[in-house]
Amino acid sequence: MEHDHIQIHDNPGRAFKWGIILNVIFIAVEIIYGLLSNSMALIADAGHNFSDVLALVFSWIAVIISQRKPTLKFTYGFRRSTILIALLNTLLLWVAVVFILIETVGRLKKPAEVDSLNVIIVAAIGIIINGLTAGLFMKSKKRDLNIRSAFVHFVVDALVSFGVVVSGIIISLTGVFWIDSIVSFIIIIVILYSSYHLLVDSVNLALDAVPDNINIKEVRRFLESLPEVAGIHDLHIWALSTTEAALTVHLLTRVGTDTDFIIKIQHELHDRFDIEHATIQVEYGQSAENCETNCS
Repeated sequence: MEHDHIQIHDNPGRAFKWGIILNVIFIAVEIIYGLLSNSMALIADAGHNFSDVLALVFSWIAVIISQRKPTLKFTYGFRRSTILIALLNTLLLWVAVVFILIETVGRLKKPAEVDSLNVIIVAAIGIIINGLTAGLFMKSKKRDLNIRSAFVHFVVDALVSFGVVVSGIIISLTGVFWIDSIVSFIIIIVILYSSYHLLVDSVNLALDAVPDNINIKEVRRFLESLPEVAGIHDLHIWALSTTEAALTVHLLTRVGTDTDFIIKIQHELHDRFDIEHATIQVEYGQSAENCETNCS
């Protein structure tokens, strides 16, 4: 059995660092002005942004841990820490939602006067901050699924801040203060929707499901199309982390092959399907006819 480990080396630390700094400052501003303005929409958005900062912190830590070298006990290294962190981020997000929901329901029963001008100004700043944060991940989002997720997340945050601006404008024009609580509910729905998909994806990866960005049928077709291959069996694809995938497979060949044959396939799997770690076992001598009945 031969295998080759192909790694992609990225340094997303700078984007994580500045993303955290920008959002921590903005969260402090949102909480202060949310309390001064009696705006649950601002406080809800601050809670959402706080969960985003935690997600960035934990993701950054997970990226650092995942780069540690394998040990005799952890032979694949610590890459799966990124999956565990994704699960933790979802749970933290839901805890924040519970507190926001309780406070919002209380405010809806007893609407308080909202300083709509402060709401509009702070939320507008939020659009800029979230836009800048998304921009930090723009360059690397095509190469790294984890970074792409962060990019999309902050684009959504910018849209949420836009919704808060709209609520502030409506309140200033109508004087209907319960609009603020309604927007807070909408923010909660957005958080639950995005976190639900994060939870499902994280659980799937933790259970060694095939990553969403890889079509196992296309991988099988590619391997079966190789002229040297009579058939394949025991094809498995799973996530080593939120950004790396592994594959194992047995190839039955019609002719004898060498190491170059395996290395070529590994590079093709990497370039076509983003599979970084491919372990391939070649079995020479079994006919295609026998493979049709014995391979799966």
